[in-house]
Amino acid sequence: MSGFLNYYLLPAAQAVGVDHIRNHDTRHTAARLWLAAGFQPFQVSRWLGHSSLELVGRVYGHLYVSDYSAEVERFEAFTRTAET
Repeated sequence: MSGFLNYYLLPAAQAVGVDHIRNHDTRHTAARLWLAAGFQPFQVSRWLGHSSLELVGRVYGHLYVSDYSAEVERFEAFTRTAET
């Protein structure tokens, strides 16, 4: 991984004014973007290679628990369909 870091990631980061970046930062950013895009936490945990969903919830949970509007709408649509 150090080849990727030294030859690609660090020069690209420096070109846009980022002085310090680690591989961990890219994993964290990817997880945040996946969760913000609506990917399921279980799937994100698998992509990151985590052994449990609990770790994703503990580290990134604050990124996906604040907006339930889509889930509420989906549930309301389901209950409306079930009533007819």
